[in-house]
Amino acid sequence: MPKQLEISISRLHWPAALTPTRVAFAIKISAVFAATITIFYQDLALLFSDALQNETTSYMLAIPLIFAYLVYRKRKMLRAVIPLNGDHQPKNTRYLDSLAGILLAATAVLLYWYGSYTFTPIEYHMLAFPLFLAGLVLVFFNPQTLRQLAFPIIFLFFLVPPPSETLYAIGSTLQVVSAEAANNIVNFLHIPSTLTMDSGSPLINISMADGTPLAPFQVDITCSGIYSLIGFSVFAVFIAYVIRDKPWKKAALILMGIPLVYLLNIVRITTMLIIGYNYGDTIALQAFHTLGGWILIFIGTLFLLLISEKAFKTQIFSTPQVKCHQCNPEPQPGRNYCGGCGKIFQPTTTKLHKADLAKIASIIIITVLLLTIQAPAFAVNQSTPTITVNTPSGQQYSNQIFPQTNQYTLTFLYEDTSFEARTGQDLSLVYLYAPTNESNEPIEVTLEISSTQISLHSWETCLITWPTGQGKQPLATQIDLRDITLIQNPPVISRYFAFTYTTTNETQVVLYWYATANFLINQTYQEKHVEISLLAFPSSTDELPTLQQQLVTLGTEIANYWQPAQAWSQATMLLSQNGLTLSTATSMALAATIIYYEAETRKTRKSTQLATEKLTSMSREIVKAIQETKKPATLQNIASTLQKNTGQSMPLEQLEHKLQELENTGIIRSHIYNKNDTPLHTWGM
Repeated sequence: MPKQLEISISRLHWPAALTPTRVAFAIKISAVFAATITIFYQDLALLFSDALQNETTSYMLAIPLIFAYLVYRKRKMLRAVIPLNGDHQPKNTRYLDSLAGILLAATAVLLYWYGSYTFTPIEYHMLAFPLFLAGLVLVFFNPQTLRQLAFPIIFLFFLVPPPSETLYAIGSTLQVVSAEAANNIVNFLHIPSTLTMDSGSPLINISMADGTPLAPFQVDITCSGIYSLIGFSVFAVFIAYVIRDKPWKKAALILMGIPLVYLLNIVRITTMLIIGYNYGDTIALQAFHTLGGWILIFIGTLFLLLISEKAFKTQIFSTPQVKCHQCNPEPQPGRNYCGGCGKIFQPTTTKLHKADLAKIASIIIITVLLLTIQAPAFAVNQSTPTITVNTPSGQQYSNQIFPQTNQYTLTFLYEDTSFEARTGQDLSLVYLYAPTNESNEPIEVTLEISSTQISLHSWETCLITWPTGQGKQPLATQIDLRDITLIQNPPVISRYFAFTYTTTNETQVVLYWYATANFLINQTYQEKHVEISLLAFPSSTDELPTLQQQLVTLGTEIANYWQPAQAWSQATMLLSQNGLTLSTATSMALAATIIYYEAETRKTRKSTQLATEKLTSMSREIVKAIQETKKPATLQNIASTLQKNTGQSMPLEQLEHKLQELENTGIIRSHIYNKNDTPLHTWGM
């Protein structure tokens, strides 16, 4: 960048702690994180709201803290690599880093828009979150900065909600094994108990020591340890990363940690049974909930740290450093690093260029533009549905929550309190649309209201995935499964599921979708998550096409009755509908950019090899010493290798001067080497 285009901030009188470099860092880093958080704010708010109220995703509350620590841990390396620029690169590859960042961020935004037009938008949005952040890091900084932030950014993929199908499949297997193990342990301790599977979930039947029978202990998905296992996996990966040791030890800790927390869950269930045998089920359940998921994660983490220190002899936060007697915080003029160990004392200063200000202005404009056409995760309804009405006989559930039609008569059937208890939902109501025309089938409508999105169930998961994961036959056989758009703009995407019950051979069709709505509860408006399901029971599969059309027609009326929020702009609709195609195109362009960069890098290496052959004998020996020096190739280590190869010693100052001459010709380059998150000045090809 020409000198006249630089905006120097070094002449200002800054406080001691507020250096120009730190100000430049703060401005650029703030621009990256502010843009990312602003665009993904509504999705992050939805996730963390669920995490505060639901054990399934409560581990996500720790991810921002872990991410902040991982970035803080990299602070020395970031200070060293952020000021690096691409001035040493050829003109044809100098701006490829920024281009790759733009393409990566664009791919993330297009993936975000595509997800908004699917049945599972939040998963796509959170998948795009770290990709967008990585793209902005490349745009504002350089590949070395992205390399140092790679693991913290990858760690953000833990914010992607685990698929319910996977949770049920793994959790249902774990709950059976946990129940069998706990039952066998208490039997070994001469506590009589029996295990039954009549209700779908394992039931452990036990009596107190005096013979008083206790209510069966049901080991359901929440008791299987699957949620603790997911949360603990986050901490296991974190611990494995931060330890200062060999990769195989890191992998061993992760592999040991996963069965460890599962064994702790078996101990948890066994402890509950022992307490129930001696003191009754009330105290046993209290103890069970006291030893909840976070307690298991905490105990498992302590055990993992103990294993890491005692068995593997690892150091968590630091490793013994070999003291360098040549280190001088005030090195020679023109050198900001130690000639012995290579430790960098004062990283290169950073200045804000006009290009940086242009990038910041551009990201502000683009962020505002994206917010104006942003697509929400779920359709937000403008109306306030009326749930209850006052009648002479008391308060009753209202029929006004769904539309009245000429083809059907709407009546309220019942509140499914047992389903509310099992799922933790606030309310589960069942209505009936009785047809006025005998040629139509009656349609049941279920309304599920919950404070958390994860409490709303998936029909195909409950009927097929969950029992299959328990090693049983599925409760239903799938006939058809597809996504159907009820409203084009704003899009309301529903899922159509036709199946046959395996026990009764009865056919059923379901059309269901999710939404967000405000309800008047206790004189206050509260935003809740909603699942609306339309159910019908055809007498034969021949009726399925006709019945599907009836469900879609009625579902569209209900979706419109609930008054979805304002329509999307035409640009948002086009981007969402074609998001997958466009994101594929930008991904291919990104891949082509990387391939082109690698091809040009190989050409540069070949030309460097040819240039090396024309050097003087001593210069060739220096290049050879650089290639043969084991990492880190510091000034002292290169000097040692050179002396070993030639039998002659060269003063460090003279060797450094030779290295700088070779760097000016483009044959070698100075690098920043990461040694336990401490930057070292090294040399390489």
